[in-house]
Amino acid sequence: MNAVDARIVAEAWSEAEESAARAGVVVRTLHAAQCSLAEKVLDEIWGGTVLTAPALVALEHAGSYVAAAFEGERMVGVCVGFLAQPIGEALHSHVAGVVDGTAGRGIGTAMKLHQRAWCLDRGLTRITWTYDPLVARNAAFNMRRLGAGLADYLVDFYGDMVDDVNAGQGSDRILVSWRLDAPLPSATEQPLNAEGVPEVLSVGPDDQPVVRPRPRDASSVSAALPADIEGLRRRDPAAAARWRVALRDTLVPLLDGGWRLAAATRDGHYLLEKP
Repeated sequence: MNAVDARIVAEAWSEAEESAARAGVVVRTLHAAQCSLAEKVLDEIWGGTVLTAPALVALEHAGSYVAAAFEGERMVGVCVGFLAQPIGEALHSHVAGVVDGTAGRGIGTAMKLHQRAWCLDRGLTRITWTYDPLVARNAAFNMRRLGAGLADYLVDFYGDMVDDVNAGQGSDRILVSWRLDAPLPSATEQPLNAEGVPEVLSVGPDDQPVVRPRPRDASSVSAALPADIEGLRRRDPAAAARWRVALRDTLVPLLDGGWRLAAATRDGHYLLEKP
């Protein structure tokens, strides 16, 4: 592993601590005796087994990132990652989540910034992870708040999943890559909305997806996301499944054709640009 400039590491730890203080939590790595509780918290978040305690113990013992956010003595979030290729440069963040009733407080941000500082302290300069491209708030968080960029669109990456969050909905994922030794983005650095950009995927009546042809002369296009895909999955699973197919059929051909996923806008759109 390569050493990172000490000033960058110190600033990363400072940003992580400030973020945790704003969220009202303390983020710290776990020891083996805490892994059973971390398993229970993950099970609570996803409604199914994500990582067992023995797996968490093994990851922690091997030097991987196993951490949690605490509100007092209560564990309210868990974040886990392991070393990835190229060895000595990257960590793959496998899972991160917070318990019900704590979303919107910045706990997720605090955990990611702690993970960032932990990696930089060890000479790692990149974190990768996957997220469901239909979840608009995750797209905005990853791209706008952290500055992570698209690395790949992975069709049905995990196969059939059985937890309460993902069961029956396919497992397309976007793989993102986060450069850790770069400054965190400013809110003004990315477009706030997709106004004036041709829309190739829209939200129609009853939250149904509407696919539109791409104008031949367009140099940029936008693809809308449903405002609340989780709620739609509960109300109308068939409509949510149609969104999976519509977004895949919209994004994959563009990305395969060399288009770039440039931003996730505040108004719930992906913005794609022609090379």
